[in-house]
Amino acid sequence: MFTGIIQTVGNIESVSNLEVGVRLRIAKGNLDMSKFKIGDSIAVNGACMTIVNLDDAGFEVDVSAESLSKTCGLDEVGYANLEGAMRLGDTLDGHLVSGHVDGVGRVMSISKEGESHVIEVLIPKELAIFMAYKGSVAIDGISMTINNVTDAFSPEDPHSDDMISEGCIISLNVIPYTFQNTTLQYLKGGDKVNIEIDTIARYVRRIVDSRN
Repeated sequence: MFTGIIQTVGNIESVSNLEVGVRLRIAKGNLDMSKFKIGDSIAVNGACMTIVNLDDAGFEVDVSAESLSKTCGLDEVGYANLEGAMRLGDTLDGHLVSGHVDGVGRVMSISKEGESHVIEVLIPKELAIFMAYKGSVAIDGISMTINNVTDAFSPEDPHSDDMISEGCIISLNVIPYTFQNTTLQYLKGGDKVNIEIDTIARYVRRIVDSRN
C-alpha cells in the first residue's frame, strides 16, 4: 500500500523491450536507495512495481503487458512520481493507495488561482461513478481531493441534439508544494494521467451492486 504522498520525482531514463512488457531504468531522484532492496514494491506514476535491479543511482522495474494496457507514461522516457511502499509505523498523510491503476484520464485544463493551480481532468465513464465531491482520487500516484464533479457529454451525432456520456470532469486544487514537488508541474492540456479510484468507493459500489 501507498499513501499518495510523493517522495520524489525520478526520471525514466530508458525503456527496454522484454518478451512480454518492458523494463524501465529509473533515476532515483531524492530517494535513499539504501532503504530499498530487490523485490521491494515502489509506485511509479501511481502503478505498483517490483524492483528487479538497483544501485546507488536508481533502479529497474519490469512492466507487464497488462499494466501497459491500463496505464500511461510507463513505456516512454520522462519524469515519474516515485513513492516507496508504506511500512508499519508510517503515518498516513494522504489516503490508502493500492498502486493498482484503474484507467487513464485526460487533462482538460490547468489554470492559476492565487498561489494554487486548478487542474480539470476528464474521467472515463466506467470510473465516473466513483468520483464524489470531497472524495479522494490518485492522479499519477498523487493523493488528491476532488473539489467539483461535472458530468461530461458529447454529441452522438454532430447534426443531432442527442448527447452521450463521456464520463465526468473533476476539478482539483493543487497547493504550491504539491505542484512543485510532483510531475503536475510538467502537465499541459491534453496530457494523459493514471487514475486510481478510492478503495472505500470501490467496496461501497460492490456492496450496493450485491444488493440490487
